[in-house]
Amino acid sequence: MSSIGFGFGTGIAKAVAVSYDADASAFFTAASITDTTQKSAVNQLVLDLKSYGIWTKCSAIYPIVGGSATSHKFNLKNPADTDAAFRLTFATGMTHSSTGMVSNGSSGYANTYLNGNTVLSATSNHMSFYSGTQVSAVQYEMGILITSQYSLTLFESGTVKKSFIQGSYPTNTATVNDSNTKGFQIGSKTSATSLKLYWNNSNVATNTASYSSAIQSGNLFLCSVNYNSGPTAYSTKECRFASIGSGLTDTEAANFYTAVQAYQTTLNRQV
Repeated sequence: MSSIGFGFGTGIAKAVAVSYDADASAFFTAASITDTTQKSAVNQLVLDLKSYGIWTKCSAIYPIVGGSATSHKFNLKNPADTDAAFRLTFATGMTHSSTGMVSNGSSGYANTYLNGNTVLSATSNHMSFYSGTQVSAVQYEMGILITSQYSLTLFESGTVKKSFIQGSYPTNTATVNDSNTKGFQIGSKTSATSLKLYWNNSNVATNTASYSSAIQSGNLFLCSVNYNSGPTAYSTKECRFASIGSGLTDTEAANFYTAVQAYQTTLNRQV
């Protein structure tokens, strides 16, 4: 889809067509994105993810762009305002701005309406979260936790470790000691014996313990974890991007970082 702008040459104004990917254009319409820099950033993100083969692996992509709850709620993959399209709904306590969205740490979170048990494979799944702030506290960026079993949980404990957990803790956990909380975290599972954690452009932890049980049933939460049908351990890190989908290879995870970091750089909010 194209829009018309104006350029100037030899003193004469002339129309210049700006072409956008159809999926990006659908998102602009739904989220009421009109700023040209934001549109350029989202459009290039879509093009990059498609080029890298990551687009088809994602069930939900949250660009967190536009500066409001209305624009932040939409899923780039399917920007319909419905639960079935995995658009976000926000509890009281979320603050939205041009740099992202953040929970107050006591009540704010987002429901994705994506049930990993029915949407994702037990042996091929991923979650990602781009944090724009430094926070030293035990918090869960996203996921679901049923009783004593962790499932699809990106866990950040500030000064202690980062983790991707699917199964029991610590047996089925990819974890690393690292106090830095500003950057792009990806948890990916590509087989029963391959659970990996990526931080920015590096594979920082791998777990090969076999685990192939079905993902727990329930909606994945963002900026907290869904614990027995309710939020807990809210994350006060500013979320600037998030995704949920199939498992990513090492190469795809590296390319994902490249695409998302370029996106954040265009928006002048990279870390």
